[in-house]
Amino acid sequence: MSRTPRSRLLRGAAGLTLAGAVHALTFAPGPLPDWALAITQILALAIAARVTLTAPSAKQAWARGWLFAFVTYAVGLYWLYISMHRYGDLAAPLAVAGVLALSSFLALFPATASALARRFTPLTNDTTPSGILSATLAWAALWAGFEWLRAVLFTGFPWLNIGYAQVDSPIAGWAPILGVHGMAFVAAFAAAAIASLWQPSRKKARDSRQALAAGIALALAVAGWPLSRVDWSSPTGDPLNVRLIQGNIEQSQKFDPALLEQSLVRHLEMTAMAPPAGVPAPELVILPETVLPVFQDQLDPRIWDAWRGVAARGNFTIAMGVPLHDRVNGRERYTNSVMGFDGNTPVEQLVAGSTTMRYDKRHLVPWGEYVPPGFHWFVDMLNIPLGDFDRGAERQTPFAVGGQHIAFNICYEDLFGPDLLPALLPSPDGEPGATILVNVSNLGWFGDSWALRQHLQIGRLRTMETARPMLTATNTGITAAIDAKGHVAAQLAPLQAGMLPVSVQGMTGLTPYARFGDKIALALVGLVLIAAIGSGRKTRRA
Repeated sequence: MSRTPRSRLLRGAAGLTLAGAVHALTFAPGPLPDWALAITQILALAIAARVTLTAPSAKQAWARGWLFAFVTYAVGLYWLYISMHRYGDLAAPLAVAGVLALSSFLALFPATASALARRFTPLTNDTTPSGILSATLAWAALWAGFEWLRAVLFTGFPWLNIGYAQVDSPIAGWAPILGVHGMAFVAAFAAAAIASLWQPSRKKARDSRQALAAGIALALAVAGWPLSRVDWSSPTGDPLNVRLIQGNIEQSQKFDPALLEQSLVRHLEMTAMAPPAGVPAPELVILPETVLPVFQDQLDPRIWDAWRGVAARGNFTIAMGVPLHDRVNGRERYTNSVMGFDGNTPVEQLVAGSTTMRYDKRHLVPWGEYVPPGFHWFVDMLNIPLGDFDRGAERQTPFAVGGQHIAFNICYEDLFGPDLLPALLPSPDGEPGATILVNVSNLGWFGDSWALRQHLQIGRLRTMETARPMLTATNTGITAAIDAKGHVAAQLAPLQAGMLPVSVQGMTGLTPYARFGDKIALALVGLVLIAAIGSGRKTRRA
């Protein structure tokens, strides 16, 4: 066999690079409109499916899948450069190298999925309808399975899971049953099925039966539409009036001790401000992650007394993100937390961080909240306030406010759907499950980048999986209220200080995903993979 000309290889690499870059644009609106995200992603993914399933060898399929995914991650996660260079003082070449190194690692997952699909179920132009179906199903199952593996291996980093591009498509109707990984399977199957329809003009006309895979994929995707109309939860209690605070403290100033008082005053004033005419007084005020950038016991007790006084005068509860330092069983303990209090909370509890309402972050960020073994050399190069925090418990008591039960998560914890589920379930002692979800974040590390809009899409999908509303309170954006169907009811513009008054209806009831987590999607992927590979082997022997 003659070697492929170099010009053909370069054209192929250029095409894959372009497809990967376009794919990176589909995980949040801007520059593409929201209505175009889902279909654009599937078309871009179809290119990856075609070139990997028809690659001359599994090795070349691996290389093609890696290139496509590498470009997707490098473009889609470019904002990590901002945190490392602009705010971490890491030299630009090293910051670029950091983004590229992470992208190279993440691309190993789709690359391996592509190689395995090509190895066991290759797609050829003269395959039978059952062979096409086996190839497309296996490719989809492997991509979805490796997306799940990326979400759990080494504590996981599931940002840019292909399911997130489908938030505004009919495929999102599967979220309450299959979760994001099941949506990834449906999206990948649709892409592979589209890829199977393409045939060079020099080949004979395709039998209509060879569109079987495309027909099944279309039916599976469209089936999500009636599922999205199902009410998986029902209202409970009265709507809760909430004020979300977006202080918009520039990240370069946030941890400056000289500016700490200025930041506290801004947030205190926004919390205490009287509601506009016609807007109900808040029952709960939520402030972002690390709105207090020092440990609670480092503040003068008189400052805590001022905060308690604001809560007393407004007759509301305050929930704020704050790093906590306390001692448990004689051991020093440090946590990234949310602390809740009202006008009756003793100052001593605030100073000690021992309030009844408290949530400690469970899923910590590598290098930001704990240092993985062997990486202290990298951390030492950065000028970012880091910690070696302790993890919170798997299930923590939701905050009880105004008849609702509110489960908090912090920063990128909402990327991990299974981590949010324990709070929805009643505790063994009969304590109610959460009726409202709240994410508090500080995305100021990433400027006015795609990270803010991508994170909002992630929050929207969590509401679809759980059939719970979610509020997001952030430092620089995007602060928003999302209903139990994933619709953004209200939001503040990023990089602007502001308050967002919302009335949120708590919901009760458990979706299949809330009951079983990723188990349903993993069972589906496993069964499909076994059946597809088995069928593919029979087809090749026939």
